[in-house]
Amino acid sequence: MATKTAMTLDRVLSRFGIASRTASLEMIRAGRLKVNGKVERDPERWVWLERDAIHLDGKRLRPVPRMYLLLYKPKGVITSHGDPDGRKTIYDLLGANGRWVAPVGRLDKDTSGLLLLTNDTEFGHAVMSPESRVPKTYVAKINALLSDEVIEQLARGVEMKRGDWARPQSVRRLEDRGKYTWLEIVLTEGKNREVRRMMEAVGFTVLKLVRTRIGPLTLEGLEVGKYRPLTQREVAVLGHKPVSETPQPGSRANDVRVRSTNAASAS
Repeated sequence: MATKTAMTLDRVLSRFGIASRTASLEMIRAGRLKVNGKVERDPERWVWLERDAIHLDGKRLRPVPRMYLLLYKPKGVITSHGDPDGRKTIYDLLGANGRWVAPVGRLDKDTSGLLLLTNDTEFGHAVMSPESRVPKTYVAKINALLSDEVIEQLARGVEMKRGDWARPQSVRRLEDRGKYTWLEIVLTEGKNREVRRMMEAVGFTVLKLVRTRIGPLTLEGLEVGKYRPLTQREVAVLGHKPVSETPQPGSRANDVRVRSTNAASAS
């Protein structure tokens, strides 16, 4: 992040990867921030990062390097910071890098595949906002052989429980294998458990679900349970950002792909 920049106080916490804009407002209004030694409750207060001393709960805020990670989440691992039942979480796979990042959207415990993590809240919003319409591609194994009519119905959109609608970008048959149909489903809205709920709406069950792509990003070259940093080019394309002057940790600034980063193997 450039240091010779003026911004409002609520944007500081977001830019530092500490909290969302909404959470930042709550922290500021609660009197938890000081600017140059004085409590500041005005989120619209302008500050200069190279000049002003900003403290949160008594600790000086300093820029944290932006991190953008792509994880191949295994099935059975939960997208959470810790678990009271002792289940494995994505942070068990990330090691020290997990300290700084949060997931961009979620995958439920029984879904595997591509998961993005970052401390750049604006990037996360750009990826997940329905207005951005970033396509998320899933491969699903269904518990029966589906007719062309059912697939066409899914592609047109279906009403799920509580009057919520699923309107996929596309639904297509990949293959019929034995008693099961495999589908490719592309979504742009990012609703909770949307693939599973839309299949339930037409009377079927998802037996296996893998997210294989977000925008231009794929799982190519990654093993289950491993992760890698995004390249500058990938961040710029997916987050509609200018290319940063500072390479991401472990990446090569001009490479389209980077080698996978070691992480714990999936169980």
